Amino acid sequence: MNEYSALHNGALFFDRSDRTRTRISGPKAAELVTGMVTNDVSSLVIGEGQYAAALTPKGKIVADLRIFALDEALLIDTSAAASGGWKDMVRKYINPRVAPYHDASAELSDIGVFGRSSRSIVSRVTGIDDRELSALAPYSHITRPFGDFTIIVARVPEMELDGFEIFVPTEAVETIRAKLRAAGVAAGSSETWEIARVESGRPKWGADMDDSTLPQEANFDELGAISYTKGCYIGQETVARVHFRGHVNRFLRKLRFITRPPPPSGAELVDETGKVIGDIRSVALSPRFGGVALGMVRREVLPGTTLQARWPGGECSVQVEQNEKGATV
Repeated sequence: MNEYSALHNGALFFDRSDRTRTRISGPKAAELVTGMVTNDVSSLVIGEGQYAAALTPKGKIVADLRIFALDEALLIDTSAAASGGWKDMVRKYINPRVAPYHDASAELSDIGVFGRSSRSIVSRVTGIDDRELSALAPYSHITRPFGDFTIIVARVPEMELDGFEIFVPTEAVETIRAKLRAAGVAAGSSETWEIARVESGRPKWGADMDDSTLPQEANFDELGAISYTKGCYIGQETVARVHFRGHVNRFLRKLRFITRPPPPSGAELVDETGKVIGDIRSVALSPRFGGVALGMVRREVLPGTTLQARWPGGECSVQVEQNEKGATV
């Protein structure tokens, strides 16, 4: 509760270094990666970034990626759970003689600062002007000297609250942590992160989506992760066919528990007739909202609908949520 309050009234920092960071360099890097992912990497200029997915040839999600265009390379970041699939794709589709690549995870740490006061805190810790941080678009970033090192500060929409991630050489990460603590910012736990993520409806690879999930099912359109005007890429045929000729039959939705006990991941979602129309994915207990979850639900289920979650030995009611713009997420 103390962490949650700090997140919503000030800021917390989270160690995100368990994620995998890959550097791909050379003049052909953007062209090659564009041919591998759902977004138009070739359109990025230095200091910009984007969210994207790498897909199987059948259009299912291998990994969700955050791509940052640096001066002489792309920095591509994904979760630990998705890193194996992404690394396999890089080895298969990128010739290192054309676009040298390497795993930069050990040499580059990642500290995220999130919350209402995150921008002012990051400005104070890094020396970057608050106005520069305020002007950053999602996934855009600033590279600055930090003592004897260079850091990259990116604005990242990982939750409904404002947030920035500081990519810092591992030798200097303790200095960043010390400065954050000196500024009155405490470290946040993985439990608090999960609550904020589920409240925000952000999908997590391996929990809410995997290599059996189409990007549109995981709301990648709404997350700005798909370009329909770029050239060919792996899995494009399926994604384009869904967009231009049809639709997916299910979507990842935000849910709230109306009754207890909370449903476990994998619980079936059934309608009033007893028909199975989805399943529970991520689950969290929110200090503000009570039980919250993400579930994969049939597209015809409307916002506000009450469903039953059923699992061996338990059952509870859940309600499909609606976001502020009137569309379910």
